[in-house]
Amino acid sequence: MADRIHITTAIHYSNGPPHLGHAYEDIAADAYARHLRRKPGGSKLTFVTGTDEHGQKNRDAAAKENLDPKAFADKISAIFRTAFDRLEISYTNFVRTTDPAHEAFVQKMLARTFERGDIYFRDYEGLYCVGCERFYTDKELLPGNICPEHNQPVEFLKESNYFLKLEKYRAAIRAHLESTPGFIRPERYRNEALRMFDEPLADLCISRPKARLDWGIELPFDDKFVTYVWYDAFWAYLSELPDTSDAALAEVLPATEHFIGKDILKTHAVYWPAMLMAVGLPLYRRLNVHGYLTTGGSRMSKSSGNVVDPMELAEHLGPDVLRYFVLREFGYGLDGDFSEARVIERYNADLANDLGNLTSRVLAMTARYFNGEIQAQPGTHQSEHGPGVDYYCQQVRALSDRIEQLIDALEFNRALEAIWQVLDAANKYIVAAAPFTLAKDPANLPRVGEILVNLCEGLRVIADSLEAFMPATSRKILDLLNVDQTTAHAPFGEGLKRGHRVKPPVPLFPRIEKPNA
Repeated sequence: MADRIHITTAIHYSNGPPHLGHAYEDIAADAYARHLRRKPGGSKLTFVTGTDEHGQKNRDAAAKENLDPKAFADKISAIFRTAFDRLEISYTNFVRTTDPAHEAFVQKMLARTFERGDIYFRDYEGLYCVGCERFYTDKELLPGNICPEHNQPVEFLKESNYFLKLEKYRAAIRAHLESTPGFIRPERYRNEALRMFDEPLADLCISRPKARLDWGIELPFDDKFVTYVWYDAFWAYLSELPDTSDAALAEVLPATEHFIGKDILKTHAVYWPAMLMAVGLPLYRRLNVHGYLTTGGSRMSKSSGNVVDPMELAEHLGPDVLRYFVLREFGYGLDGDFSEARVIERYNADLANDLGNLTSRVLAMTARYFNGEIQAQPGTHQSEHGPGVDYYCQQVRALSDRIEQLIDALEFNRALEAIWQVLDAANKYIVAAAPFTLAKDPANLPRVGEILVNLCEGLRVIADSLEAFMPATSRKILDLLNVDQTTAHAPFGEGLKRGHRVKPPVPLFPRIEKPNA
């Protein structure tokens, strides 16, 4: 890994509280960030999320509550931050686009682009979607001038505005896409983005007249206009880093990984690269594009009213349960349908039965037979332990490398599947070795001690591997094993030592009884 890495989520619209789609994006980005922090140079990682607070949608939402736009933004942004903190999103910067530092940075970039001749003024008329806060061409709309994202009619607008030259950069952006495998992933989104450059690009309207919308960042070269909310929000990825000099940004941008939803692929694959080129900055490293979360087959969105409150689920089941479910259930890049019934099924089968039960059994036997004391060196291979010991130890030893490769490829669901395969191997090892049966004869206790240290050591590796996905659960298991962070990260066989004491078990995931079961 490079010595520098910068991760961002989309800067979330603050026209309403967060829903599960917002949480999913930040959870995925957080799992990736936690994973990269464990690599050399990971201590230099920065991770930006935040709220996008300007624009017509936010102003209109504030008006519905009879609030000043800033007061409304303050309220909603605080809800987002509380939600992400509760979900243990390990961001380093929570940016608000109403922050003075951000506003000054946007004006600096606007002024530079204008001075370089890439912003110009002209009359314009077109079809505008308030929900997307952008103009559409006829080809982009559904029949009847319906917005494809919000399934609502667009409106006709005619006004004078400032525009950013996009067509000027079409060939350069396309060339970068074609020559840079992995620039957008999964690959199907790179292919989709490439098709956006097949025809000339319409230049981007980057202003709104104050006569129509005064809630935004004022243009530095014309005080009768405010900045288009998308032009504003992009710069939040960089605006509040400790050093925003050109030299610093020239290092940060090539190490930047954006996590976004597929609905904003065009803005990030077309608009954002052009904005960077227009101020003479390099392009980001990669776009990591996820699919939609749906409920009952319909896309989850505030405008449709079918949102799921992540905080309600986190309060009811625990934040780690929500984190586990969205990362295990859905393949990154694909759409996924959410149901609370499915969450409970996963909870009982995977968390209560598998992870919780294994932790309880291993620690309970260690407490019962040896007062919690480790009796041997882990990683012992003895045939009398049963046929599962070699396979089990091999699986645990290989786990860290498997996890690293899968998370690098954004295959979070397969990484969790790999952890659960080790859990399954551990349970089969218990059945094959039968320590609870052996312990009935005191002469067999040395063998029981060897079996249990292998299981405790494997549980340590499993808990350490879970940190990116379920940080609170990882901490709880490592605390029960009574190990520090250095020991937690050790390879299998080099962690727990003879004489070390583990704690008695506590319930991690009590089963949830289904209604009307």
